[in-house]
Amino acid sequence: MSLLHQTKFPAHIFRAYDIRGKLEHLTPATIAAIATALARLYIKKQVKQLVLGYDARLTSPSYAAIFETILIQHGIDVIALGCCSTPMMYFFSGQYAGNGIMITASHNPKTDNGVKWVCHAEPPSPEQIQALALDAAQISQSMNSASVSEVTHQFYPVFAKQYLDYLQQDIQLKRPLKIIVDGLHGSAGQYAIEILMRLGCQWTALNCEANGHFPKHAPDPSKDHHLIELKNQVIEQQADLGFALDGDGDRVVIVDDLGQIISADRLLCLFAQICLLRHPQHEIVFDVKCSNQVTQFVAAHQGIATMIRTGSTFLRKYIAQSKQQVVFGGEYAGHYVFNDGRGRGYDDGLYAALRVLEYLSEHTQPLSQLMQHIPQRFSTQDCYISTHQHASKALLSLIEENCHSMQAKLTQIDGVRLDFEDGFGIIRASNTGEYLTVRFDADTAPRLEQIRQNFAAIFNSDYPDIAQEIRQAY
Repeated sequence: MSLLHQTKFPAHIFRAYDIRGKLEHLTPATIAAIATALARLYIKKQVKQLVLGYDARLTSPSYAAIFETILIQHGIDVIALGCCSTPMMYFFSGQYAGNGIMITASHNPKTDNGVKWVCHAEPPSPEQIQALALDAAQISQSMNSASVSEVTHQFYPVFAKQYLDYLQQDIQLKRPLKIIVDGLHGSAGQYAIEILMRLGCQWTALNCEANGHFPKHAPDPSKDHHLIELKNQVIEQQADLGFALDGDGDRVVIVDDLGQIISADRLLCLFAQICLLRHPQHEIVFDVKCSNQVTQFVAAHQGIATMIRTGSTFLRKYIAQSKQQVVFGGEYAGHYVFNDGRGRGYDDGLYAALRVLEYLSEHTQPLSQLMQHIPQRFSTQDCYISTHQHASKALLSLIEENCHSMQAKLTQIDGVRLDFEDGFGIIRASNTGEYLTVRFDADTAPRLEQIRQNFAAIFNSDYPDIAQEIRQAY
């Protein structure tokens, strides 16, 4: 057994695009080992200065303190941002050669925490994350158990002002709007309130105080039942729209004036339309979980549609390396990256919401009417099903073997995706290998059910437990 997979070191928390896991695994000692490994990495890359932020989680300020101490010990100057959003960390990292670290578990429940980082404006690759894991595992062998003292969350108005000034200068509203915002008790709600005030909006704030207890539910806006309060308030107050931000503010979900959630596919189409209007014949990039509606819509609006693997770090890296050919990119999970001469090439849920506000302010119709040219799809949510201890590779290979009989186009960028003329289905292995993620989409409800049943039928004989879970995926 390799050092990385010894039971005492939590190798599984090193995922494809960040570090994230439960606190029982991401202990102060593990955090110290990771901080040391990252410090060594930055020194190797000749980084002398970086920014450090953290989210609303109860352990985040103390974990950030561990990072700050170790980075300083290694001769790296740390600009401490305090409790902030991940987009704000990206914003300030740009002022320090693109170097920054964020302590966050994003939309995960309060029992989790994690680490994100950028080095010379580049997010880490899966291979780099695994190399860091190996280094951290080796460091942990010689490290004494780390203790942590309680540290309170710090909020620095001077940093908030600079970030808000940037947003205010970029966004221009043609008319005042009435907005409901739900911060889900994450670290980004504080900025949403302030920028709406600056832009002259009438606003109502829900759960915008940073609270690591997350008293109502996990800070995950992708779950419809987490948005009930937001939808009700939009309808009750007759607001123009509502939006919810995830725990660290890099994702957003929009609710229209009728209290209806605008799906990620439809919102991605709208953003593509906005960007292609000024930059025709440019590229729009999106992940494999998006529907073929996006491909068709982009082509119809003089754009070049490109599908890539899921993961916001892959999205940002692809855009950064596109030499300005990509003007917008998005993910089904709610990450949206503007690169159209505005925005800064990273996923910022608040900025994406403000671009919707700007678009809406340029028209007299309500958002629900403005979105009618992008029809609603019939689809499942991103559902997790157990592998039931079967090998993920064997399960995915079975779909590959049967795709020809289903007259479907096979895509294997990330998992196995089958595209039909009127819908698609996708099954991917999770980063941990313990689960599969599945999603189905179609033009009509009956066709959606048929695609789901076709996928389930593939597993009926050899893996009936998998087939049953697919049929229950909604």
